Amino acid sequence: MVAATVRHILDTMTDMFPEAHCELIHSNAFELTIAVLLSAQCTDETVNKVTKDLFQKYTSPQDYIDVPLEELEQDIRRIGLYRNKAKHIQNLCRMVIEQFDGDVPRTYDQLVLLPGVGRKTANVVVSNAFGIPAIAVDTHVERVSKRLGLAGWDDSVLEVEKKLMKKIPRDEWTDTHHRLIFFGRYHCKAQNPQCQVCPLLDVCREGKKRMKLTQKRKDKEIIG
Repeated sequence: MVAATVRHILDTMTDMFPEAHCELIHSNAFELTIAVLLSAQCTDETVNKVTKDLFQKYTSPQDYIDVPLEELEQDIRRIGLYRNKAKHIQNLCRMVIEQFDGDVPRTYDQLVLLPGVGRKTANVVVSNAFGIPAIAVDTHVERVSKRLGLAGWDDSVLEVEKKLMKKIPRDEWTDTHHRLIFFGRYHCKAQNPQCQVCPLLDVCREGKKRMKLTQKRKDKEIIG
């Protein structure tokens, strides 16, 4: 993909979602880390409903350790995979206290050492909490990148991340991450993407394919 096409995609998404941002409600790096950990295979909306009470009850890593695991499980039971996530949270908090003096580490390499924290979570935390440019690839970013041809259909999540980092200016990584999410969450949805009104249809291989199939069905209905 030529640089001009990438620029067109970035500028169009900027026009569509100029205020794109992290929708997980948090007040510090620690809360953000917990929220992103909880968001795996779960919507931000559900996470925010749970953390509204969770973050009032637990304000420090020590608070999460001081309760029985079963109590924490009940506090997050509306979240998918809540039992595993409760274990990760308590183990993460122990590690933050024992190895990082009670503060969430500020570097990617240290963050991924924490239980339950993978590439996506670490990239979200460093970019949103500490202002370090990063691109976190979630399901929306992956889907949109592949549909638009910014990445290959068979690329792994890591390959998608590397290709986006290579094609997008570093100082735009974080904003682009948010805009790709908004574009995928509110426009280029998994099941019903709004191809017919999409300003990026001219460069979207998936959109062109879908529109051709739609036209063929209409033609058949007319003939039939």
